[in-house]
Amino acid sequence: MQMLKFAVLPGDGIGPEVMDVALDVLKAATEPAGIALDFQSADVGGIAIDNHGAALPESTIKVCEDADAILFGSVGGPKWESLPPAEQPERAALLPIRKHFSLFANLRPGLLFKELTDASPLKTERIPDGIDIVCVRELTGGIYFGPKDTQTLDDGDVQASDTMVYKRSEIERILDVAIASARSRSGKICSVDKANVLTTSVLWRKTATEYLAANAPELELSHMYVDNAAMQMARDPNQFDVLVTENMFGDILSDEMGIVCGSLGMLSSASLGTQNNSHGHPFGLYEPSGGTAPDIAGQGIANPCAQILSAALMLRYSFGLNEIAETIEAAVKQTVKDDIRTGDIAFGKPAIGTQAMAQAIIERL
Repeated sequence: MQMLKFAVLPGDGIGPEVMDVALDVLKAATEPAGIALDFQSADVGGIAIDNHGAALPESTIKVCEDADAILFGSVGGPKWESLPPAEQPERAALLPIRKHFSLFANLRPGLLFKELTDASPLKTERIPDGIDIVCVRELTGGIYFGPKDTQTLDDGDVQASDTMVYKRSEIERILDVAIASARSRSGKICSVDKANVLTTSVLWRKTATEYLAANAPELELSHMYVDNAAMQMARDPNQFDVLVTENMFGDILSDEMGIVCGSLGMLSSASLGTQNNSHGHPFGLYEPSGGTAPDIAGQGIANPCAQILSAALMLRYSFGLNEIAETIEAAVKQTVKDDIRTGDIAFGKPAIGTQAMAQAIIERL
């Protein structure tokens, strides 16, 4: 029997409740194929601060190191917002775990089913068939990880600086991820930069042009300045297919993509590392794109689809089980198509709870 060994980090807010049902869906999808789940749970985020004094304790890191992938929930909430910024769950858990496991590539599908176009702030006539794009974001370089400094000047003024740094090799490896994604889709890549202002973007654009010409000449490559890309995303997101960009631009654009795609409860993500796991596939961290939703936590009404779809991405990228991943994705889509929905995507239709939504998805596997 094949065994899938992964770490489960439910986190805070709605994290534990959507994680529980996502594991139920994973089990139902994998059991018929003779696959068993071997997972260990650990604290991360606010709950880890409460129980261990740190958002990412060493015990949690050890659980993750012993696994082939990480299924992540969400972290943070009002309880910990009074902590210094560097100690808050979002910053003290996510950034260190990305760095520790060299999770350099974030893939965030921008998927809006045709049946849910009312969830988007865009007019339905602009997206009559929904939205289907992917943002590939470089995750461990750029201004978030470059040198930082705060100093008091001779005149008493205070100056702070964040330095954006990129190496050609970092750009090339994220381009490899975008190339693989584009080859499985329409063959189109739009590289987003600010080459009219930033030196790092000049290198980014030059590298993208040369690397694709040498390694993927069959793909269609275009370039767009980030400010224009933000406007075009709001005007006509489906003009894109695969977007690839550096860390800060990707952070902003993928969040905008989440808004135009409607409910964050439907959006998954994958963060892939530089090393392969014991299955010969990339070690990765898989998480919903939304937050902890503390206003509805514990009520059993949260949308579990983003967590379930993130689990499907884990099957695809870290375990090579693409057919089972597609089965889960198809079951989620059919459930929505059958007007079975949680409150965030109900739009006047009867709303059901977290567990009922997961059960409906299991019935459609």
